[in-house]
Amino acid sequence: MSGRVVHVDVQGQKYAVRSELEPAYIAELANYVDQKMQLAAGELTTSDSIRVAVIAALNLADELFRVRAASAGLERHVFDRTAEIERLVDAALGHAAHTSRIENVG
Repeated sequence: MSGRVVHVDVQGQKYAVRSELEPAYIAELANYVDQKMQLAAGELTTSDSIRVAVIAALNLADELFRVRAASAGLERHVFDRTAEIERLVDAALGHAAHTSRIENVG
């Protein structure tokens, strides 16, 4: 994998991350993960970094799943509204075509 190396700090540990993504974005991601790990560490009675990382990962997965579910609901709402608008436009155009034919007859 090509890309640049970005150095980040998570939970006091330095990591070199190679990525095609923008360095500022990588730093933002690392900062977010660090915040989640700090929250997880505050909730646990252990300082075991693996346990903290697993709890943080579970919390992040929960966030992701909730956003996906909300997004799917929004997508369904947009689809339904689009179908309703299409139906209204079709009805209006059908009515206009019918009216136009009647006017042209006489």
